[in-house]
Amino acid sequence: MIKRPRRLRSNEILRKMVRETRIDKSSLVYPIFVKEGENVKEEIPTMPGQYRYSIDTISGKIESLLDAGVTSLMLFGIPNDEDKDEVGSAAFSENGIIQRTLEAVKPKYPQMYFITDVCMCEYTSHGHCGALCGEDVDNDKTLELLAKTALSQVQAGADMVAPSDMMDGRVAAIRDILDKNNYKNIPIMSYAVKYASAFYGPFRDAAGSAPSFGDRKTYQMDFHNIKEGVKEAILDVEEGADIIMVKPAMSFLDVVREVSNQITLPVAAYSVSGEYSMVKAAAKAGFIEEDRIIAEMAVSAFRAGTNVYETYFAEEVAKLIDEGRIG
Repeated sequence: MIKRPRRLRSNEILRKMVRETRIDKSSLVYPIFVKEGENVKEEIPTMPGQYRYSIDTISGKIESLLDAGVTSLMLFGIPNDEDKDEVGSAAFSENGIIQRTLEAVKPKYPQMYFITDVCMCEYTSHGHCGALCGEDVDNDKTLELLAKTALSQVQAGADMVAPSDMMDGRVAAIRDILDKNNYKNIPIMSYAVKYASAFYGPFRDAAGSAPSFGDRKTYQMDFHNIKEGVKEAILDVEEGADIIMVKPAMSFLDVVREVSNQITLPVAAYSVSGEYSMVKAAAKAGFIEEDRIIAEMAVSAFRAGTNVYETYFAEEVAKLIDEGRIG
């Protein structure tokens, strides 16, 4: 007898009825860059269609996201060069770019959920993700800076903090300072499994965060390793993380699946700048159908075990959901 799995593919209604992977707009997070200045909306050369906004122009983008049904974003701050120093003090200043952005826009948009990136690389004069000891990042000294940054962001209105630095012990340090300051209900989305990846190139252009010497391989992970990623995820769970992120997404979906199998917390995947820019470049050249590629990338992340999908294509994914092409 012939087995006939094609029976369940015979029409669109039936295909959707038996669909294994479902996507909802509430799972989408949009990364957004905010910089010092006024009346700023600068297109990022290496990320066509993405912009750096000033505090007074970011509202337009927030309203566009909300209109599309995207209700979560992650803020990345870009300070003035003259405000950068050896320890990234602008990251935890009450007058920092992220702190002032939250104070300005969060009251206007209570329906938007504001997540903040907690790292030092945009704020340090050397571009590394923490305080230096010689030419190495001092792990334990950096923990204090990260904790102060997370607390200052929450005090300014952040709904969730997301440490991306890959320092050992930083989730515990952040959880401790938040709890001691009566912010026990603020969740931490940890970039627990963050690889040293060439996919970050356009982001570093966007944020001005490339290291001035060396690289980040002593703290970000070797992309050959998967067991180490699971170990990092489990350690951050033990330290008090609420969501575990794998970054990048597209080339690391095997890691997403393994982490998802090993822990009971929600798993996030960050479809990073290099993924976005490759799609844009290939689509502009006429090599691919952009919408179909965006759809497949998003679905593959959720199929691998993602619960939260951070992507520069958040609005496009939301549109595809509305059109019934994914979801």
